[in-house]
Amino acid sequence: MTKQLIASVLLAFTVGCESVTARESESTTVARVDAVTADDESYMPVVIDEEFETTRKRDIAEKASYAARQHELLQRRYDLSDKPSNELMSGGRKAVQQGVRIKLPPGTSWQRLAELAPDEIKTRNLFPMGMRPLPHAKHAVGGMVFPEAQIAAIRDAEGRDLLRFDVNFDLPSHLTPEFPPPLFLTTRPDLGDVSGGQILTIKNYYARMKGKLTPVQMEGLRLLLTPFPQQQFNQTEDRKVDSPSWGVSCLDCHTNGHTNATFHLSPDVRPQAARPRIETVSLRGVYNQQIHGSKRSLRSIEDFTEFEQRTAYFDGDHVIAAKKGAHLPDRASQVVLMAQMQSIIDFPPAPKLDVFGKLIPAAATDLELRGEVIFHGQGRCAECHPAPAFLDNQMHDLQLQRFYDSEVIGGHHNLADGPMKTFTLRGIKDSPPYLHDGRLLTLDDTVEFFNLVLSTKLTDLEKESLVAYLRCL
Repeated sequence: MTKQLIASVLLAFTVGCESVTARESESTTVARVDAVTADDESYMPVVIDEEFETTRKRDIAEKASYAARQHELLQRRYDLSDKPSNELMSGGRKAVQQGVRIKLPPGTSWQRLAELAPDEIKTRNLFPMGMRPLPHAKHAVGGMVFPEAQIAAIRDAEGRDLLRFDVNFDLPSHLTPEFPPPLFLTTRPDLGDVSGGQILTIKNYYARMKGKLTPVQMEGLRLLLTPFPQQQFNQTEDRKVDSPSWGVSCLDCHTNGHTNATFHLSPDVRPQAARPRIETVSLRGVYNQQIHGSKRSLRSIEDFTEFEQRTAYFDGDHVIAAKKGAHLPDRASQVVLMAQMQSIIDFPPAPKLDVFGKLIPAAATDLELRGEVIFHGQGRCAECHPAPAFLDNQMHDLQLQRFYDSEVIGGHHNLADGPMKTFTLRGIKDSPPYLHDGRLLTLDDTVEFFNLVLSTKLTDLEKESLVAYLRCL
């Protein structure tokens, strides 16, 4: 079967599946699905038969259709409006967004929905679309998609272009982390935010961090800021940037050791349509983590760093990595230095918590104290997020297939997620959107999600208290 025929068959299958659910039907049909989405493929195509300019012109022509499709999907699922709270993120540059943004199916309420058993929710198709897996903005291709602020900052600082000509970042900026995020070091807590309100780049890191880092840490930071080829950012004819690219750096996604909400697809799943969207996770407090990678269960930050450079940058395909310019870092002279730097990135201060991660009564409000009780009790949060690091270093399966039938939406086959690692909740107000794929836009959404999935039967006041508590962490 030719690549063209495979693409045509898959496009017909995708459109047919997506027409099943009216609430998620695509009002804009995208003309082409790349051959790499073939269901029987584990490997990406190595030999590219099409000239770069041909691919580029078609991708540019289709870009608006993909953007419109994703925008309409998000609008159907969420309230995307700007609703800032009075709470600021740790750098004091951006307000934490408030309110439940997930739209409910017509004729129901959160209270009535929480009273139903999972099988009834599934039978009646009432599980909110905003709680189901969120597709990549161009799922058939995937790859890293950077927010506008990161693109502009790197272009200004380095003259390097992170703008893809085939797909746009899809979430409004008010629903992403503050930019640039503050950087805190375990080795110099007396300094507070050492970023000075700037984004660290290969051009300014030395002057910014001189006298604050050891030579080992400084070299690790240099490597974390050095761009290396990636699947869509490289020199080859199937790249997704206008000019041949040096690639991306680790801290292009983990800005200042935190996150800027850059998304891509997990490298650990096949076929392409089944790969889940992955939001960039913060590197803050990575010294406390024993599991790295949402599904990979890598057991050291050194393993994670090396795997990312060798394979994950290339959609988990080491064959493609060899062609496009893999960086194969030496474990002793490079990987451990990069790990040393990552291991001193600290959580933001939490002035209302004591050394055991418990609220200081004199510093907290009654609402926050009530939320702490719920967190450790009826809400069942502490079973996976115990203080003081607020993670258990385990992988858990929420078994969401209890609530909905899988289908193909936006090019993504939303199969069961399976086990995912527990993410730390320290500094969680700084890290929207939430869950591994960013499907939960606010902490209010997250509380509503787990109240339904874990059947904790919280009242409105209890949910409000829990959100207030989470902002203290």
